[in-house]
Amino acid sequence: RGSFPCPECREMSPQRNLRPNRLLTKVAEMARQHPSLQKRDLCKTHQELLKLFCQEDQSPICVICRESREHRLHTVFPIDEAIQDYKAKLEENMEYLREEMMKTEEALAREDQTMKEWQKMIESQRQNVLAEFERLRRFLVEEEQQLLQKLEEEELEVLPRLRENAARLVQQSAALGGLIAELEGRCQLPALGLLQDIRDALRRIQDVKLQPPEVVPMELRTVCRVPGLVETLRRFRGDVILDPETANPELVLSEDRRSVRRGDLRQALPDSPERFDPGPCVLGHLRFTTGRHYWEVEVGERANWALGVCRENVNRKETGELSAGNGFWILVFLGSYYNSPERAFVPLRDPPRRVGIFLDYEAGHLSFYSVTDGSLLFIFPETSFSGTLRPLFSPLSSSPTPLTICR
Repeated sequence: RGSFPCPECREMSPQRNLRPNRLLTKVAEMARQHPSLQKRDLCKTHQELLKLFCQEDQSPICVICRESREHRLHTVFPIDEAIQDYKAKLEENMEYLREEMMKTEEALAREDQTMKEWQKMIESQRQNVLAEFERLRRFLVEEEQQLLQKLEEEELEVLPRLRENAARLVQQSAALGGLIAELEGRCQLPALGLLQDIRDALRRIQDVKLQPPEVVPMELRTVCRVPGLVETLRRFRGDVILDPETANPELVLSEDRRSVRRGDLRQALPDSPERFDPGPCVLGHLRFTTGRHYWEVEVGERANWALGVCRENVNRKETGELSAGNGFWILVFLGSYYNSPERAFVPLRDPPRRVGIFLDYEAGHLSFYSVTDGSLLFIFPETSFSGTLRPLFSPLSSSPTPLTICR
């Protein structure tokens, strides 16, 4: 069927009458099975040695593969030449990879150094935090001890005077009781007995004079003030504005809904369950069901006001006491002292111009502070809050100075 190329030298053989040598084939097959040849690279398809390298397929081939349709038109090199070429390329690439590996190791070393420096910075800051808070704890303990000592000094200064007043009044009461008993006994005597020494009895009655107790000032000079507390609480400040739908008809709200005062006339407003009436109150728009919250109210020189929180579902037509039992936790200022249904009044030396209110819902904590000097005004007993709470504001009486929620 035409010329036949020699498998070994690739020269065209003039011989056309070729026949398979079956004996040689069997010997060759036996040779291929020899262990020494099993280790050599053979073509998986033709079991021939891989002597050539196909440039297009980038793979070794045998001489029979070279004549196949798959590789006939491809560029083929002796495998030794291909090995030299690709060995050189691989060495060149290995040099590049070594350089990249060196850069990576240098970057790794820098990153490791950066990580160590970062850990040192973190540890240093951790020690700073621990030291600063330990210093603050010691400072607060010292402040606490100083305040308690001042309170004890005030107690020792005033309490003996109050006890002396009480003792004097006890003596006076005993003397009056004895005189009254004597007169009652005289009234039971016969006429002559009643009149006997009557002048002396009447003189002793005239000599009785009530000795009023010494007036002892009841204003505490020592206030509870934790340095930096108000600044800390401001982290929890929320943007509170007033809800006009809840305002009593006598209350006048500013356009920005941050100020409220009590007017002289009652406004014609729709009567709804949400509106306070007759109580002169208005609620803030925020609703609290969890978390910590803080807001400040400018009260100025108002003679009275009420601030605090209430449950959203309270009876807003309430005419009785606005107490915790009814869902109200409020502090009332009446000129010179505070009052709350939960505690007795607390007299004041210097009423604040601005009041801070702090609510910790989960802790059941509600407290009031004078932003003017950072002192604690009032704190409610720990309460288990439930439901939705809202800020409450009440000017109580007419005044040109409104209650203003600070921005």
